[in-house]
Amino acid sequence: PFPAQLYTAATVYAGYDYRSPETFERCYDTRIYSHYVECGKQAADIAETLARSLHDHSVSDALHDFLSRYDERRVVAVMGGHALLRTDGNYRKVVMIAKHLAERGCLVITGGGPGAMEAAHLGVWLAGRNDSAVDDALMFLSQAPSYKDAGWLSSAFFLMERMPRVSDVPSIGIPTWFYGHEPATPFATHIAKYFDNSIREDVLLAIAKGGVIYSPGSAGTMQEVFQDAAQNHYRTFGYESPMVFLDSEYWCERFPIYPLLQELARSGGYRNLLLSLVDTPYDAESAIMRFVGD
Repeated sequence: PFPAQLYTAATVYAGYDYRSPETFERCYDTRIYSHYVECGKQAADIAETLARSLHDHSVSDALHDFLSRYDERRVVAVMGGHALLRTDGNYRKVVMIAKHLAERGCLVITGGGPGAMEAAHLGVWLAGRNDSAVDDALMFLSQAPSYKDAGWLSSAFFLMERMPRVSDVPSIGIPTWFYGHEPATPFATHIAKYFDNSIREDVLLAIAKGGVIYSPGSAGTMQEVFQDAAQNHYRTFGYESPMVFLDSEYWCERFPIYPLLQELARSGGYRNLLLSLVDTPYDAESAIMRFVGD
């Protein structure tokens, strides 16, 4: 229950062979999730709950050890929906944003799942390659657009073998077994996986001191927006950080969170909000890098 370091795709998916998809049912991650569900997400057994708490504490300890090597203002989070398809235009935008931020010295973190989260880690994985490599990768991954598709995980592992990293820039995925039906993206070079989702959510936003980019998402992303806004309002960690919203139509019309935040900031309901509304990868990167100071 006390891992000494962060997980990786190799340790989370130990026992899985993408050439034999049936091995997913026997891999390390699946066995842990099955045990988690069997004991109950809100377990009653004290030994089980203590073991989970000890595990999550050790993951946080390993995560903060890892982060101690980086400038905290260059740790940037990318949030967004787990259902975002690999064939969606916003998926490519997130890939490009994360790729360019990584190439400019930022450490990209996400909730570690599929969709927009996977897109960010794919972008970091492709750091140092040209844009045509991104197009090739997306074309290959389009065979399994959704994480619900049978080939979603195997295609990721195949691509990692076909297009290995040419840069040593890392990325950190922070998933949870609470949403264990959503597979963790193997494109993340380091994985901090938690049992307790509330701790995981708090950690994810607390360490993103370089700002957060919000691509379209649903209830979970909305929760993160307002939790992040509260942290900025109170300057919980000493200063406010950028909140960058990607896709103006989504955030102003479909889910008008952005104008609401603007009005709350204008009226004094929120203070210290560094808000940006963007539609292009370049503008998203610029909003972050202006804060970072590069």
